[in-house]
Amino acid sequence: MGAGHAHALYVHEHSPVHRLPPEVKVAAAFAFAAAVAVTPREQLWAFAVHAGTLAVTARVGRLRAGFVATRMLVVLPFIAFAFLIPFVASGDRVDVLGVAVSREGLWGAWNILVKALLGVTVSILLAATTPIPDILRGLERLRVPAPLTTIAMFMVRYLELVAAELGRTRTAMAARGYNPRWLWQSRPLATAAGAVFIRTYERGERVHAAMLSRGYRGAMPALGHPVARARDWRVGLVPAASAAVIATIALVAS
Repeated sequence: MGAGHAHALYVHEHSPVHRLPPEVKVAAAFAFAAAVAVTPREQLWAFAVHAGTLAVTARVGRLRAGFVATRMLVVLPFIAFAFLIPFVASGDRVDVLGVAVSREGLWGAWNILVKALLGVTVSILLAATTPIPDILRGLERLRVPAPLTTIAMFMVRYLELVAAELGRTRTAMAARGYNPRWLWQSRPLATAAGAVFIRTYERGERVHAAMLSRGYRGAMPALGHPVARARDWRVGLVPAASAAVIATIALVAS
């Protein structure tokens, strides 16, 4: 990935969280999300502790609350259906603001809502404190198969190029007097998208051939970035270890 390529979610800071090696942060994020996933939904106090841990991590990482909260909105369309569960689920009914809803449905909606919000917050903190190339490098150090990390690397690198190509195609169509506003006018857009896809595929073939000519053998070369030390693992896994302990206590208490 080229120098200077940064994702919009990344916040350039010099906090202790930013300085942690990427493999530590990736492993900690995965472990924290797993602990949240197994926490019983009835243990409200456990989710409060999880949220507090993330808030402290964001504070140490010098991330503004508004920054995190704004980017959490992206998950709302995906969990909107959770608000329908209390109305369609079966079981005992309870009155909420004069409306009879399912008690089991309320618990189900809460379970989806809280775990989705905590999970996306973990992802936001990881992306805000770690550039995407470093995340992929951390995955490589965690022994994720090289083809997967390589595909992800090129997907991120060229996603903006493909989007820009689509934008130029759309501008060219508008400059020629075509400005579709209705669904039945979308056929030329689909044709243009197909042409962009073909050009993208051809670009990928050329890039792959150029890489092979320069000695590429299935893995990107290491650039000498320092690996995590034992102290980095001890410090970086503190939030994940805390979440694991809370989840264990909640499971025992449930």
